[in-house]
Amino acid sequence: MISTENNLAKKYRNGNKLLIYAHYYIPDAASTGQILCELAESIKDRFDITIICVVPSYLGIIDNRYKIRRYYEENINGVKILRIRVPEFRKADKKSRIRNIISYFFGAMGATFRVGKMDYIFSISQPPILGGLLGVWGKWVKHAKYIYNIQDFNPEQLISVGYTMNRKLTDIMMWIDKFSCRQSDLVITVGRDLVETMENRFVGKRVPNTLMINNWVDESRIYPLPENHPGVIEFKRKYGLDDKFVIMYSGNIGLYYDLENLIKVIGKFKTGTRAVDRREVLFAFVGAGSMLDRLVLYVNEHHMDNVVFIPYQEKADIIYSLNAGDVHWCVNAKGIKGVSCPSKAYGIMAVGKPMIGCLEAGTEIRCLIENSDCGKCCEPGGYSDVEEIIHWYIDNANTEKVMQMGMNGRKYLEKNLGRNMSIERYAEELLKL
Repeated sequence: MISTENNLAKKYRNGNKLLIYAHYYIPDAASTGQILCELAESIKDRFDITIICVVPSYLGIIDNRYKIRRYYEENINGVKILRIRVPEFRKADKKSRIRNIISYFFGAMGATFRVGKMDYIFSISQPPILGGLLGVWGKWVKHAKYIYNIQDFNPEQLISVGYTMNRKLTDIMMWIDKFSCRQSDLVITVGRDLVETMENRFVGKRVPNTLMINNWVDESRIYPLPENHPGVIEFKRKYGLDDKFVIMYSGNIGLYYDLENLIKVIGKFKTGTRAVDRREVLFAFVGAGSMLDRLVLYVNEHHMDNVVFIPYQEKADIIYSLNAGDVHWCVNAKGIKGVSCPSKAYGIMAVGKPMIGCLEAGTEIRCLIENSDCGKCCEPGGYSDVEEIIHWYIDNANTEKVMQMGMNGRKYLEKNLGRNMSIERYAEELLKL
């Protein structure tokens, strides 16, 4: 009986060959890589899946074992991986990052010829513009259905933070990405405001087939832990968070979060400030990114001893780091509405912690925070409001009111944003094409 079921599953998968251009994939810590890993491993019983991605290199460094050949074939939990060697880079160095991305793009184009027949092509909007073009390339080469997953809209994101002011360049980028959208059989975005952006891009005319599916976190692996859990105690001890009221930022310390200005707000809370429960207030930044060096420099220059920087955590340890925070930041820079969706919110909700949401009204995550009553929100750039919210959490630390706010997020996540709900929608939509 088991053998017959396995044969049927194999036959089913063989009729649904799915190629995913992932850029980053596990063990890299990129959020999109983690999401695509969980998606692939959850639907591998219905699809024969191949991933084309870079060798592990999210932080810019490449292990020597991945510096020998151009391509590396692996199999992780039943998912076939074809990795591409790329140059090392530094996140703060534009030229090295561009060189790295271009190498992935052309390497992935070549890798497409190495993976055989495909029925479906799935690409994400990373790297910007080129991710969509890879999907078009895969569609043409494999004569397959193409699904374009837009996690971030570009060039809108680059324009919003002033990464480039070259109008000709951004116009070309817009034309290319709209072309990728039109070539797709389905565009999937991750927020209601992102669906509106798609409609605005095409001014309501010939809008590509578009729908929204929320990102997720695996709520069975990321969940609330008691303060005395050994893993939480060890994390706090290791990074000096013992007996502190911790306000934590966890994730990419990059361009799109206005962290340079938020660190100035944090500077108004002097070392030694204590919460109402007498714990000393500490601000923790967990992660890495292009803005990290600037934040570290600012903190050192202003002798902000109540700020600590903690490196990216292994996937197995994220549950401990998230539970170590009493309150979490969930922020975007002004102008990001309809452009990007900070998926870190799902992990914060999963561990039952309240949020400080610096997010524009009407954005997907702000709507989730307000609908679930799991945090306090203000507009990006409203720095006096940010300061007021921090004061409120300090004045209500460890109270039933704050703890209930955090658990509201967990309950809302379980009811409306479960991992299996989103993944099942992805599988259903692919099979409809």
